[in-house]
Amino acid sequence: MTQDLRSDSPAHDVVIVGGGLVGASLAIALDVLGLDVGMVEAAPTGALPPVFDQRNLSFAEATLHALEALGVLALMRAPTGSIRRIHISRAGDFGRIQLQASAYGRSEFGRVVVARDFGEALEARLQQLKQLTRYRPARFLGVGPIDAGLRSVRIADAAGEREVRAKLLVAADGNRSEVRRALAIGTQDHDYGQTLFVARLRARRAPDGSAFERLTETGPTALLPRGDGYYGMVHGVASADADAVAALPDAAFLARVQAVFGWRAGRLLEVGPRSAYPIQRCVADALVAPRAVLVGNAAQAIHPLGAQGFNLGLRDALTLAECIADAQQDPGDESVLRRYALRRTEDRTRTLAFSDGLAKFTSNDAAWLRPLRSAGLLAGDAIGGLQGWLVGGAMGYRGDVPALCRGKVA
Repeated sequence: MTQDLRSDSPAHDVVIVGGGLVGASLAIALDVLGLDVGMVEAAPTGALPPVFDQRNLSFAEATLHALEALGVLALMRAPTGSIRRIHISRAGDFGRIQLQASAYGRSEFGRVVVARDFGEALEARLQQLKQLTRYRPARFLGVGPIDAGLRSVRIADAAGEREVRAKLLVAADGNRSEVRRALAIGTQDHDYGQTLFVARLRARRAPDGSAFERLTETGPTALLPRGDGYYGMVHGVASADADAVAALPDAAFLARVQAVFGWRAGRLLEVGPRSAYPIQRCVADALVAPRAVLVGNAAQAIHPLGAQGFNLGLRDALTLAECIADAQQDPGDESVLRRYALRRTEDRTRTLAFSDGLAKFTSNDAAWLRPLRSAGLLAGDAIGGLQGWLVGGAMGYRGDVPALCRGKVA
């Protein structure tokens, strides 16, 4: 239901600020626990948040398990693309890494999903929830004092300002999180100096389950197999060149991508509307505060190399839901939040280190690094143990993995 924002100070077990990928997924997971949840959303009724655009999301196997258990995958109407093979190389270096799902007893590593299609499925699932109050369109203004175990949250819409209260406030409002700022949680930031262009692309060779990633000093260029016969394209450029690249006509843009990517998919024939996203790392100094917790990009926004962003954020949400379920008590209790922060440490630390380290290592064009990278690519293709480590991480199995990600129904 959509809450009348003029009523007085309703109280919820949990209030989630942000109705995007992670916030909506958390609301669905908490509904299973029978909790009274409020969700503060900027998008009005009948509209999807801007994050649900034409970007291509690479869902790891662990993510697919969880979304199936949450009843979201069954509501996907558009076809998705299976990733059965992964091919990684770097311009100017020898060697490459090739991974086959069949070599690990899997039919696929994951699937490629268009963000808008996923958003429509999440919205359909949210509409089925019986205990969710949706404050929309609404804007988060700030936090107030904690009184009698409830944190005050100030929000506003066109009708004015009001207060809602929650045993637990969840920040799921992205890398520029206003909730994080209101809680006075600092961040460690890094600008990679790269901008990623994203678009739908058609090539001479139709997608066959192969995902290609070509690394360069200005970021990755990747083609991901979509379910509609197109590729999801990602093309990294130096941010200083982004405006000039954005101004290129389609033919010139395709020629640029072809020159970087090569001919692994044959001639590139057609590109759809392009969107550009500057790439910056933003990592929160803490995951929790009194009766508050950060999830998804509010907790960590990482380089998209390796396609770990949403997969990591979903594991945040599901781990939080598990901690609340296991405690069987006040969801904002200090012990619940302490347990959540502890459980997220290994997965978060390893994924951040992998993403940041790989982005910096592969973009550094120093001559002395080239033989090291080449040796790494050759080793990655030849050494089974190293491949297994890469595959396990790519499929979402790092650290303390939530039960739903392991294919276990709660």
